[in-house]
Amino acid sequence: MTETMILWRPTGPEELELVCASGWKAWPPRLPEQPIFYPVLNERYATKIAREWNVGASGVGYVTRFEVDRVFASRYPVRQAGGRDILELWVPAEELDEFNRHIVGLIEVVHEFRPGSGGAGFRRRTVAPPRDYPLRQPREGGPMTAAEDTDRIAEC
Repeated sequence: MTETMILWRPTGPEELELVCASGWKAWPPRLPEQPIFYPVLNERYATKIAREWNVGASGVGYVTRFEVDRVFASRYPVRQAGGRDILELWVPAEELDEFNRHIVGLIEVVHEFRPGSGGAGFRRRTVAPPRDYPLRQPREGGPMTAAEDTDRIAEC
């Protein structure tokens, strides 16, 4: 049995759609201005990014969890991006396809954050592992509403 390490990745809806399109098995290629793919080593840091950056940038932030072959992952440096618990695994963009081939199992959505009302300002939900997450389909009258998008993820 392959020994694995658990990694976390905060993401927005566009990247999540591409993960879904892969069958929840791979991360999409980086954009030219993104030379590094950096999953993080702990859920707390991933949650912070999803809440503070992804929600502001795209209206929703997701925290994903996945496992990768530990021996393979050891070839990539762990970088401290701030405090002692702010740790990222730095995978060069040109090696992402190979990295994806060493993912064990499926990429799971474990938390969803949206702007909300009240003191915290966010609504947090734990989301079931993906199964048949449907791709976003245009609907008559415009794009999906936030509630429709939330319902779609809840179906996973």
